[in-house]
Parts: sequence; C-alpha cells; structure tokens
Amino acid sequence: MVLEKEETTTTTNNAEQQESKQGKKGRYRRDKPWDHDGIDHWEVPKFTQEDNPQHGLLDESSFATLFPKYREKYLRDVWPSITKALKDVGVGCELNLVEGSMTVRTTRKTWDPYIIIKARDLIKLLSRSVPAPQALKVLNDDTQCDVIKIGGLVRNKERFVKRRQRLVGPNGSTLKAIEMLTDCYVLIQGNTVSAMGSFKGLKTCRKIVEDAMKNVHPIYHIKELMIKRELEKDPELKNQNWDRFLPKFKKKNVKRKKPEYVKEKKTRSVFPPAQMPSKIDLQIESGEYFLSQEAKQMKKAQEKLEKQKEGIEKNKRRREEAFIAPKEDLMRDEDLKKDKKKDKKDKKKKSKKDDDTLDAVKRLKKDASEKKKKKSRADEGDEKYMM
Repeated sequence: MVLEKEETTTTTNNAEQQESKQGKKGRYRRDKPWDHDGIDHWEVPKFTQEDNPQHGLLDESSFATLFPKYREKYLRDVWPSITKALKDVGVGCELNLVEGSMTVRTTRKTWDPYIIIKARDLIKLLSRSVPAPQALKVLNDDTQCDVIKIGGLVRNKERFVKRRQRLVGPNGSTLKAIEMLTDCYVLIQGNTVSAMGSFKGLKTCRKIVEDAMKNVHPIYHIKELMIKRELEKDPELKNQNWDRFLPKFKKKNVKRKKPEYVKEKKTRSVFPPAQMPSKIDLQIESGEYFLSQEAKQMKKAQEKLEKQKEGIEKNKRRREEAFIAPKEDLMRDEDLKKDKKKDKKDKKKKSKKDDDTLDAVKRLKKDASEKKKKKSRADEGDEKYMM
C-alpha cells in the first residue's frame, strides 16, 4: 500500500512538471490515439454507398446547360454511354434537341449528395467540345474541372486570336507542355479554355491562361514549372526558398514614336461658370430695389430727360457742321503742284518731239527742191548743144 502511494505521488509530480513546462495552453491537451504522424490530412477519403445507406436526399436538385448546334450530332451518338454512367451514380439526365439543352437531376437512388455538382460539370464540359470519354472522368473524386472564360479579357479581336494561338503553340507543343507540367487535360475552344485535373494543377493552369491573355507568353511559366519540378526531387531544398533558382524576366517596354504635333489640352475648370446676375440682383446692387414707387418714377423721368438732352445736343452739332468752313488741305495743294509740274515737263517733251519732226520734213522738202533745180539746169544745157 505504501509503495502504491509513493508511485502515485511520483506520477502526479511528473505530470505537474510537464504541465508547467507546456504552459497554460498545453495544460488541458491530451494525446489523441486517432491522430498521429502517419495520417495524411490532405487526403480526401472516398465516399461510398455504405456511408449513406438510406439513399435519401431531402429535395430534388437539377442543373441545365445549353449546347451549340454543331455539337448536336455528336451528343446524340454519345448520349447512351453518358446516361449509363450517370445511372450507375444515381443521377438522371435528359437531352432536349428542340431547345438545345442538357439537364441532370437527382433521383431516389442518389446516395452521394455532391455527385449532382459533378454531373453539372460533366454537361458543361460536353457543351464546350470536350470528348465524352474524357468528360466522364469528372465524376471521379480526384478529378475537378474549370472552364476559364477568355472572351472578355482582350478587346481587339486580332490580338485575342494571336494570344490564344500562343497557348496552342506550333503543332500544339505549348499546350502539350502545359498538360504535362500541370497534370491537367486542357482544351481551347472558342472563347473558353476547359481544364480537368487536380486543384493545384487547375490553379496553375488558370494563371497561365489569364497571363497569356495579358500579353505574358506561356513559355515563361513553362520554364518556371520545369525548374520547380527538378527542385522538388531534391530533399535538401524541401524547406528552403526557391526564388534564387527561378528565372526573373524583365519587361521590355518598346518606346512609342512621339507625334510631331501634340494638341494642347484646354484647361477646363472643375466648377461651372458663374451665373449671370438677374434684373433683381442688379437692382439690389444699385439700390433701386429698395426705393419707393414715387422715387422709382422720379428716377425714370430724370433718366428720360438726360437722354433727351443728349439727343438735342447731337442734333445741334450736326446742324452747325454745315456752317463750318472746310480746312485747307496742305497736302492736297502740294500734290496739285507736283501734277502741274509733271504736265509742263510732258508738254515740253512733246513740243521737242514735234519740232524735230517739223525740221526733218523741212529738210526733206529742201533736198527735194534742190534736186529738181539741178535736173532742170542739166536739161537746159543739153538743149543748147542740140540746137
């Protein structure tokens, strides 16, 4: 009995010492036999039919999605295999070719409550041109899907097509590399990118696609993922920072040509222009507004008289102007003198020219008369000798 008491006292003392070391938080913590280092907390346990033996859901859930016209023939051929796969899981499906829609709904046999979300993803992938055998893998617990919309990320259509083509690459090499590094199935169709895989892979895949639409080439992400994959193999680098190994790409901004003429922006005030004063405001400023009616009439009459006086003075000045002699314009007299001098010079020149012509005429007449006299003399001499 004494030995048992001693043992109990030693155990209690040890427990108290451990509690004092752990502090206040560790005082009430006890070992959990169901929790140990061998358990993987991130593992998603498989949900089986035994987990829900009653097969009961409180209410029916349904999802519907439209599909394009060009998918109608393929879906009609593949629909029996899809109905069979969904029937095994306890989900009903319907293909409406008139409306162009696919519908999935829960039934009484549905035992997995989350399977309707998986079925919704299945019809979404089928409408986005994913092949049926690949789309049916979404029903597995370890496979998820993500439909990335890229239509509204780029406004210019030519630029959008060019950036979307970068994701595919020459002969689909870039797309294949993305699939291998992310462990995802990726399909680019129209304005969407459909991806299937794990949550981690889908996250990286979405980042690559969105960055490609923001003009970041996918090859940069591919290089980074390849380096990360190699670093994962080394156990020594498990708890270290990998930034020193990852490539750092600098952005090259191409300088745009500056235009020759730049319009100067007009400085516009934030506030609207001041309101023009009204008649009442002007009257208040002048003090007229506060005058009595008689004072206002007196003021008007005075203004009228002043206007009349101004008019009378103007008329008087106009009448007097007729009796004022015009001022002699000295400049005008000088101009007239100059004109007279010019006229005299011109007359002299003309007279000289006329004199010259008269002299010439006189000279010619003299020459002609002299010639006649000479001839007459010569003729008289010849007549003498003939006698």
